[in-house]
Amino acid sequence: MRVKRSIVAALVAVMAMGGLTACGGSGSSNAAQGNPDAVLNVGKPDGPQSENNNPFLETSALSNMGYRWMIYEPLVMHNRVKPQEPGKPWLATKWDWADNYKKLVLTIRDGVKFSDGQPMTAEDVAYTFQLLRDNKALNVDAVPYKDIAAAGNQVTLGFENSQFVNQLKILQTLVVPKHVWQGIKDPALDTVKNPIGTGPYTLKSATPQTMIVVRRDGYWQEAPKVKEIRYTSYTDNNAQVNALVSGASEWSFVFIPNYKAVYTSKDPQHYKLWFPAQLAVHGLWFNTEKAPWNDAKLRQAVSKVINRDDIFNQGEAGYFYPKNDQVTGIPTPAGDPFIAPQYKGQTVNVDVPGAKALLTGAGYKFNGDKLADPSGKPVAIKLTVPSGWSDYITDLEIIKDNLAQIGITATVEKMNQDAWIKSVDTGDFEGLMHWTNDGATPYDMYRDVMDGSRYKPTGQGGINGNYGRFKNDEATKALETYANAEDDAARTAAMATLQKIMIDQQPMIPTSAANSGGEYSTKNWTGWPDEANPYAPAQPTLRNALDIVLHLKPSA
Repeated sequence: MRVKRSIVAALVAVMAMGGLTACGGSGSSNAAQGNPDAVLNVGKPDGPQSENNNPFLETSALSNMGYRWMIYEPLVMHNRVKPQEPGKPWLATKWDWADNYKKLVLTIRDGVKFSDGQPMTAEDVAYTFQLLRDNKALNVDAVPYKDIAAAGNQVTLGFENSQFVNQLKILQTLVVPKHVWQGIKDPALDTVKNPIGTGPYTLKSATPQTMIVVRRDGYWQEAPKVKEIRYTSYTDNNAQVNALVSGASEWSFVFIPNYKAVYTSKDPQHYKLWFPAQLAVHGLWFNTEKAPWNDAKLRQAVSKVINRDDIFNQGEAGYFYPKNDQVTGIPTPAGDPFIAPQYKGQTVNVDVPGAKALLTGAGYKFNGDKLADPSGKPVAIKLTVPSGWSDYITDLEIIKDNLAQIGITATVEKMNQDAWIKSVDTGDFEGLMHWTNDGATPYDMYRDVMDGSRYKPTGQGGINGNYGRFKNDEATKALETYANAEDDAARTAAMATLQKIMIDQQPMIPTSAANSGGEYSTKNWTGWPDEANPYAPAQPTLRNALDIVLHLKPSA
């Protein structure tokens, strides 16, 4: 799943203000009134939504706002905060892999009914996988499904190659009713007016601004205490933060630059946020086909001078994207089990003298306070960023100042978001901040950075990962080995190889871990995940949002 970012305008007004004017009444009055209707208010800063409830489309309102996971459920509930945990049985009670992850047998839970009263069976699960196999547009993870069969309460899947790296994508598949979807002519385009799933909620109403789901009867687990969930799409970050402060919104995922002054200090007892790291990163990417950035020594030197503390505390407001200074780039603590013994406990620290020594040893020269490459040409880099991405802009301004310490002239160029996306796709850039995919292991992260099978030359679009055009046969082979290895020892060796290449070649420079966090209020509801009880990530648009709702209880 692509790591989500807010792409709305920067919160200049929020940063300039010591607080926000509450809208919809004060928090204290809301507390006094209580919550007799057992309503939970969820918000996002994404503007008007078109009515679309297709659960397979990441762009539908159902998916974007997050109520997808109140209506539809996965086979297995996986905690992204603790990627090594096996996952909770959900619509599947058991799953058994065989033949080096080329065969999967799922045992489907009995006694589950869809919201229209029809029983969910193994036939529905098999049909869901057939939809993914036969409709490329629905199979966003590009899992190569082949053989699919249902018998009794079991579903058997067969694959040509090992699916070790795709196992969680498969196990987290949501289930749709065959009796409904077999009548849909074009599953990739249908807007699904009346979504029917196995989850505890049904869609009550939907407008461009507000979507409401209500608790239904006949849910297979204990019914949630939350009777109604109202999803509101606010016009921008400013409006969303105002709603959090006023209490109109109780759960969100939004960047708040000055969160202590603007948000948590307004009600320290109830207003909380938690943004744990996951196995994906944000950082500085180079087009490694463009000189002098095709030189690993230069990229290594840049890594030595980037101040990750400043990026975390200033660019990411001290919470949003957690600092990532592990030498391998693997975020911790989520990635601790994967870090090779020789790299455990090793972090990247600012080392300007070390960077200068590395450069001069590689033939670079300093002309006064300016750096020249071995050919004598001044070293400069243009860093590009969408004009509204306030945290990335601050990150790049910090990096610009860091690079000046080793004589590199950097400029930060703000541009239209669509133009920036096109430049990433075609490689028309020198340097920029970007992210990677996440997964249960660092494989997905490293694949985005180093996979030669995803390489496209500069100027050619349609790229999916390897945005820096990095070519390294050893890295490509190690990724292939990791995905198809017959045992854990071979995977461990391949992962160590990838870590060494990341350190030695520095194809991109991780600065922050991606998060799966959120802001929430304990005024009306308790039971939220946090650092002391990390049973799920706190983001309201992930599968685990359902697990969170099932944990919530009315505040005393």
